[in-house]
Amino acid sequence: MDSIWLKTADKPHFDALGRNKKTDILIVGGGIAGILCAYKLKNAGVDCMLVEADEICAGITKNTTAKITLGHGLIYDKMIKRFGEDKARLYAEAQKKAGKEYARLCRDIDCDYEMRDNYVYSLSDRKKIEKEVAALNRIGVKADFSDAHELTFPVAGAVCIEDQAQLHPLKFLYAIAKDLPIYEHTKVVELMPHKAKTNHGEITFKKLIIATHFPMLNKHGLYFLKLYQHRSYVIALKGAQNVNGMYVDESDTGLSFRSYGDLLLLGGGGHRTGKRGGCWQELEDFAHKHYKNAEIVGKWATQDCMTLDDIPYIGQYAKSTSNVFVATGFNKWGMTNAMVSADILCDLVQGKSNLYAAVFDPSRTVLRPQLAVNAFDSVVGILTPTAPRCPHLGCALKYNNAEHTWDCPCHGSRFTEEGKLINNPATDDKKM
Repeated sequence: MDSIWLKTADKPHFDALGRNKKTDILIVGGGIAGILCAYKLKNAGVDCMLVEADEICAGITKNTTAKITLGHGLIYDKMIKRFGEDKARLYAEAQKKAGKEYARLCRDIDCDYEMRDNYVYSLSDRKKIEKEVAALNRIGVKADFSDAHELTFPVAGAVCIEDQAQLHPLKFLYAIAKDLPIYEHTKVVELMPHKAKTNHGEITFKKLIIATHFPMLNKHGLYFLKLYQHRSYVIALKGAQNVNGMYVDESDTGLSFRSYGDLLLLGGGGHRTGKRGGCWQELEDFAHKHYKNAEIVGKWATQDCMTLDDIPYIGQYAKSTSNVFVATGFNKWGMTNAMVSADILCDLVQGKSNLYAAVFDPSRTVLRPQLAVNAFDSVVGILTPTAPRCPHLGCALKYNNAEHTWDCPCHGSRFTEEGKLINNPATDDKKM
């Protein structure tokens, strides 16, 4: 169940840490956010080092659909109502800046970078789309109403933002990473002030960036309450009607579409991790109905950290941890938000101000309706008297029939049937 990206890119390899080392900035986590942070810091002349417990891009990053867009669902109308136009405008500007940085870097990298228009569609609510178009235009983003005529089914309408992009994520990241100070198969087993113990030695540092998808420090920041995880599924179709744009349903359980060469990548079947959902079966049923002669040539799944208010947590890990920083909660839009993270964190660890930092501040209020949902699910998971249990905080695991895994409905950790850790926040295998 490997993604097509893994099958079509040559990965560089990095040694494990061989001895005790010292660095100014230690980055933990070798996904897209960690790699881009290391890249920007190194190019800014900052002494840094990245450690990855497995291999770079082996976690969530390898399973992205790799859309580079500021069209992150229908969030801007809600954002204006919650936070005001200024904050919504800054969020959009940060995403736009990230897109321009990809365009600049990809001029010199062979990574199948292509400009595409982005569409967020609704199956039944035209008014929602009209409000989002108006909201985007109010904050200076050119957006248009569209009927999304390329799709094989009718929609009530779509928000169209032109001149966005898509790429091959691993070709891009492997090129970016090849000359960086990276240590693979180097797992952090204990963190202390200014020191990390790994399975291959100790690293002393001045400042720390946690880029492990779901933050690994439970004692600070309340991330186990501020985040939940959501799974979604992808199939690659050969012989299906292709699309020129990038499409996503405004619903969390809707479908997404993008092309890669002669393949159509169909995404969806989503559900909160540990709960039931449509999974690949939903996608296969849709494909059989709408693309009768298409062949499924690949299938994979991914997982996203979701925040309380649709805005990622990027910045100081907690008010009490002045030298620790975090990038998490990308809400399914990891391509642009990883670049935003690198921009913000590269400034913050150098003691510089950043125009967008306040928008993404992890210490902003947690008083959002989703907090009660997260807390309720955690309590239910902890009190459910069944085994096996998650080593993270002790929640009862649920079996995922589609993927043959044990998944945690509280915080999203996942394990193989034999108990091997697949996804964090758990940091160790589970004894089954």
